[in-house]
Amino acid sequence: MQIGAGVGGPATVPSLERAGLPDEVDVARLSGLVPPLRRGLLRAARTAEHLPDIPDTQIEVLRALPVGTTRSPAEIAEELSLSRTTVSNLLRTMEAAGLITRDTDRDDRRRVEVRASARAVSILQRFDQASANILAEAIAALPDDDRVALAAALPALERLRDEAQAISRSGRGSRPRS
Repeated sequence: MQIGAGVGGPATVPSLERAGLPDEVDVARLSGLVPPLRRGLLRAARTAEHLPDIPDTQIEVLRALPVGTTRSPAEIAEELSLSRTTVSNLLRTMEAAGLITRDTDRDDRRRVEVRASARAVSILQRFDQASANILAEAIAALPDDDRVALAAALPALERLRDEAQAISRSGRGSRPRS
């Protein structure tokens, strides 16, 4: 099965070919679609809610700290597949910006507990609500068939996200195929 068009010609995924799937998945098109969609939504939500411009990596750290939870820098690094040094630098910057708090664990003074600040939780809640409103408005403007297709695609997109994260965490990444 051909999957999009790579630099040297059509890209193929052998496991899909073996599965005998008849439909083509244009990975180049999908790959080129997701980042602008994400950036556009982020930009629109920031504008609608007058939100600060927080770098994506810091947003990922905040998403790894749900309300009421604490994690160590090492746990955050592992979850996000970042080096401990990178996470340490991010946390220093985020603490200075009032986005996280770092406290020493009462039971183990060597352990640092990181939690999202009330300010960060508020920013994320406002962003999520604005994003939902923007998406709802954009989806409502689409033809019925497109709305049905989007609804049907959500479970597959969630599984695709999970698979991409698993690949990232395993360190496999993308390698040229011979």
